[in-house]
Amino acid sequence: MRAPGGRPDPISFELFRNALFSIADEMALTIFRTAYSGVLKDVMDYSTAFCDADGQTVAQGLTQPAHLFSFPEALAGTLRRYRERLRPGDVYILNDPFEGGMHLPDVFILKPIFEPGGGRLLAWAATTCHQTDVGGRVPGSNAADSTEVFQEGLRIPPLPLYEAGRPNETLFALVEKNVRVPVRVLGDLRSQLAACHVAETAFLRLVARHGVETVQAYMAELIDYAERLTRAALRELPDGEWRFEDWIDDDGIDRDRPIPLRVALRKQGDRLVADWTGTSPQVKGAINNSLSFTKAATYTCLKAVLPHEIPANAGFYRPIEVIAPPGTIANAVPPAATAARALTGFRMVDVVFGALARMLPDRVPAAAEGGNTGVSVGGYAADRTPFIHVEFFCCAWGGRPGADGLDGNAHLFGNISLQPAEVCEVESPLELLAVELVPDSGGPGRFRGGMAMRRVYRFTEAEGTLQIRSDRRAFRPYGLHGGQPGRPSTTVFNPGREDLVLPAKVTRPIRRGDVWRHDMPGAGGWGDPLTRDPARVLRDVRNGLVSLAAARDDYGVVVDPATETVDAAATAACRAALARARGWTAVPPVTR
Repeated sequence: MRAPGGRPDPISFELFRNALFSIADEMALTIFRTAYSGVLKDVMDYSTAFCDADGQTVAQGLTQPAHLFSFPEALAGTLRRYRERLRPGDVYILNDPFEGGMHLPDVFILKPIFEPGGGRLLAWAATTCHQTDVGGRVPGSNAADSTEVFQEGLRIPPLPLYEAGRPNETLFALVEKNVRVPVRVLGDLRSQLAACHVAETAFLRLVARHGVETVQAYMAELIDYAERLTRAALRELPDGEWRFEDWIDDDGIDRDRPIPLRVALRKQGDRLVADWTGTSPQVKGAINNSLSFTKAATYTCLKAVLPHEIPANAGFYRPIEVIAPPGTIANAVPPAATAARALTGFRMVDVVFGALARMLPDRVPAAAEGGNTGVSVGGYAADRTPFIHVEFFCCAWGGRPGADGLDGNAHLFGNISLQPAEVCEVESPLELLAVELVPDSGGPGRFRGGMAMRRVYRFTEAEGTLQIRSDRRAFRPYGLHGGQPGRPSTTVFNPGREDLVLPAKVTRPIRRGDVWRHDMPGAGGWGDPLTRDPARVLRDVRNGLVSLAAARDDYGVVVDPATETVDAAATAACRAALARARGWTAVPPVTR
C-alpha cells in the first residue's frame, strides 16, 4: 500500500524494513553457525549485506562497521565485468583490493537474485569473510612486512564461482592448491554460499508476498529514507571546517619514520566532506588502505555521532563525500601491499573522531586503544599437517563525556569477539598463560580511558612463524579536554628469560617453549583527572585497576591502604599541589 505522495504507508514500510534487515542478520547468523575457522566462528570477522540490482547496499547485517561501503565497491567491480552475462544460479568471488576488494584475506561471495522464472535481476546477497589463509609468504596471509601485493597470497579478481548453478571446479581446485589449510578455507566459502542461499530464499518469499514492483519500490524508498534522515541530522550540526592529525608509528619496514594521517571535515548545510588530502603517500609495508576502507572508517565515526536509527545503507553515504588522493595510504594503487590495512583504518577512526571532537566537544570520546592487534601463528606439525592460528583482539574505549571508557570491549570500528583461551588451546599449538587487564594503563581523566588487555602465549609445537601487527608504541592514544593519553603497547619475547622487546610489527620464527607477552595500549582519558570523583578512583583502586601510587600521582586522590578509604584532607592538599605544579593556563584540548 502507498500513502499520498507516492511513498509507502508507514506501517507497511516499517514491516518491510525489518523483514529486509532480518535477512541480512540471518545471513550473519548462518556464517556464525556454519563456519569452520576461529577467525569467523569465534572472532566473527565477517559481514553480510543485501543489495539492490545496481549493487547499492539496502541492508547490512549487524556485523562489522569496518566493512561499511565494501559491498558497493565489490559489486561495482563485478558488474563492470559481468553485468550483461548474469544468469540465475551464478555466484561470484573476489578479493583483489584493486578491483573491489579490501585486502586479500577478505574474500567476497556475491550472489545475484533474479525474478522467479529467470526474469529480471532484482537484488544481490553479499558476504565477506576473513579467511584463515590465502597463501603468500607468511601463514595467515596477514603480515605487515610484505612490500607488494604479489607477496600476500592468491589474488582473485571478480570471477564466477558458480555459473548457472554449476560450480567452477577449476577455480575451486586453484583455491584448494594455493592455501595452507584448504579444509577450513573451502568450508568457510561454503558457509558464505549457505548465507547467500538463505538470503535468496527469504527474499523470494517477500517477492511472492508483495510482488516485484512493490518490493523494488520499497527497497528504493529504504535507501531514500536513510538519505533523508542523514541530511536532516547533518543540518543540525554546525557549519564549518575542522582538522585533525595523528601518526602511525611506522609501517614495519621503515621503523623510524612516522606516518601522518590528516583529515579535514567540511560541513555545509546537509552535506559533509571528509578530505584526507595531506595524508602520507602509500608506504612500503602492508598497511595501505583501499578507498573503500578509508570510507568505512569515515562513515563509522559519522554514524556514531548521528542518530542511531539511520539505516546503514547507500542513502547514508549519499550526503557524505570522502576525498582520498590515489597513491596515498588512504587510497593505495598497485602494487601496494594491503594485508595489514586494518591498522590504518582503525587509526583513521581516531583521526576523524579527533576532528569531530572539535566540532562536537561534548559528544565525542577520547582515543580508543588504537584498534585491534593481530596475531598469527603458523607452521607444520611433525607429520607435516599445517596449523594456522589467526586472531584479532581489541580492549578499550576512550573516556567519554559523562562516562569512563569501557574495559575489555570490542572497538567501535571492529565489532569482533575475543577468542576464548580454551578454544585457542584446543585448536592451535598454543597455551594462554594470561588474559587480563593491565592496571594503570587507561589514560587518567575525569572519565578515565579503558584499561589495556594483556595476553601471554606459549608455543607448544616444534617450530613455527609468529606474526604480530600492532601500533600505538610511539604515539599514544590521545586524551581530550585535559584527559591524559593511554599507556603505549608493548610486546616482550620470553619474559624473564630473554626479555626481548619486539617491534610493534614483527614476523619471526618461534620454537617450542617460546613465550610472548603482548600488552595492548590503554585508551585516552576525557576531562581533567583532578576533577574525577574520588569515589570513582577508590572503586578502581579496590578493583585493582588503579594502583595507590597512580591514584595519588594521576588523580591527586590519597587512599589509606589499611582502611581502603579516601583521606579527604590529604586529597584536597594533593590536588592543589598537582594543579600548581602543572601550571595550566587553559585546559589542553588534546593531550598526546
